[in-house]
Amino acid sequence: MSRKKIVVTGLSAVTPLGVTAQTSWERLIQGVSGIAPLTRFDCQDHATKIAAEVKGFEPEKYMPAKQTRRMELFAQFAVAGAKMLLEDARWTIPADRAHRTAVIIGCGIGGLDALERSQTTMLKSGPRKISAFFIPSLISNMAAGQVSIFTGAKGNNLVTTSACASGLHSIGTAFSELLLGRTDVAICGGTEASLTPLAMAGFNALKALSTRNDEPQLASRPFENNRDGFIMGEGCGLLLLETLEHAQARGATILAEVVGYGASGDAYHITAPEENGEGMSLAMQAALDEAGVAPGDVDHINAHGTSTKLNDITETKAIKRVFGKHAASIPITGNKSMIGHLLGAAGGVESVFSILTLHHGIIPGTINMVDPDPECDLDYVTDGSRKADVNYVLCNSFGFGGTNAAILYKRWDG
Repeated sequence: MSRKKIVVTGLSAVTPLGVTAQTSWERLIQGVSGIAPLTRFDCQDHATKIAAEVKGFEPEKYMPAKQTRRMELFAQFAVAGAKMLLEDARWTIPADRAHRTAVIIGCGIGGLDALERSQTTMLKSGPRKISAFFIPSLISNMAAGQVSIFTGAKGNNLVTTSACASGLHSIGTAFSELLLGRTDVAICGGTEASLTPLAMAGFNALKALSTRNDEPQLASRPFENNRDGFIMGEGCGLLLLETLEHAQARGATILAEVVGYGASGDAYHITAPEENGEGMSLAMQAALDEAGVAPGDVDHINAHGTSTKLNDITETKAIKRVFGKHAASIPITGNKSMIGHLLGAAGGVESVFSILTLHHGIIPGTINMVDPDPECDLDYVTDGSRKADVNYVLCNSFGFGGTNAAILYKRWDG
C-alpha cells in the first residue's frame, strides 16, 4: 500500500527582511541583512544593543484594531501570516471541512513582553490593575488559538514548544497528522516575538549573543571563525499542508512535497549540543529514512547555523556523520546570517525559504563568512546566491534541552 503524499500549497512569512514571503525571499537572495540597532526598548544597559526586528508591520491591515490590543505581537504575526497564507493558497476554509483543518503552530517563548509589563504594573499599582487579557495574551498556544478563531479552522489546535526547534516540530507534527489521516489540511509553522529586556538580559547572561554592536549587519556569522554569538530576531513563517488528494480536488497549486521528518534528543545538556553531533544526526537520518532517500540525493541543506561556536561545529560534525563523503558536495546555507535567530519561528521561516529554493532553483548565500572556522569545512554558500537544480532540501532546527528536528522537502514534479 503506497503512502499518502503530503504537499505544500501555500506560504507566508513576516521577517526582519519584510512583511511578506516574496519581499523576504527577494532580499534574502540579494544578501540583505535585517539586523540593525535595537529600537523596541531602551537597551543602553544591555551588552547587546542590536537585533533583527520586523519593521513596517501594521497589524490593523489583517485584523480589527480592537483585536490587536488583546493579543501579543507573536499572535499578531501568526494571524497576519495565516491570512496571507490562505490568500497565497487561494483557499477559504469551508464550514463542512473546518473540522478537518488543523492549526499547529510552534512558539518557543510566547508573550514574554506581556509578563514583563504586567509584573511592572503589579509592583507599581497592585494586583487589581492586572488586565483580564494578561493570561490569554501570554500563553504560547494563543497563536494557534487566534489563528483558529480568525480562520474558522476547527481541527486539532496545538502549540509545539521546544525552544528553537518549535517551528520545525510543528511542521513535522502536522505532517504526521496528515499521514495518519487525522486531518486533510494543516496550517503550521512558527511564530515568535521575544525582543524584550528580560529575554535579552537572559541570553546575554548565557554569553549566547553577539556584542558586535558597532557593526550590526556583520554580527551574525554562521560557521565563521570570528563569530561571537547569535542575534535575536522575531517573525513568523507558515505553511499550508494538504494531502495530495485534497489539494488536487480543489485545483491547488502545489509548491513542494514534504517527504520525511525526523526528531531526536541529545540526552546530554540543557543548553549545549552533544559535541560529537550524534543527536542532530539522528534527526537528519530519520528524515532521510522516512522518505526513503539516500544521502547522495540531497541537493541542499538549510542549516540551523546559529553563529555560535558549539552549534556550528556540532552541526558540521552531524552532517558529516549522516552524509559521509557526500557531505563535502552539498551546498549549505545559514539564513540566520541575514534574519538573525527567530527562536521558535526559525524552523517555520527557514522552511518557507527552503521551499522557495526548490521552487526557484536558487540557493541563498550565507553572508559575513569572511574567515571560515577551520572546523566548519563544508560547502557553505558564501559567494552570493547560487543557481542550482535542487530536488531535495533538508531543513534543520535544534534547541535548548537537546531537542532536534529535521524535515526533508522535495521539489514537486507531479
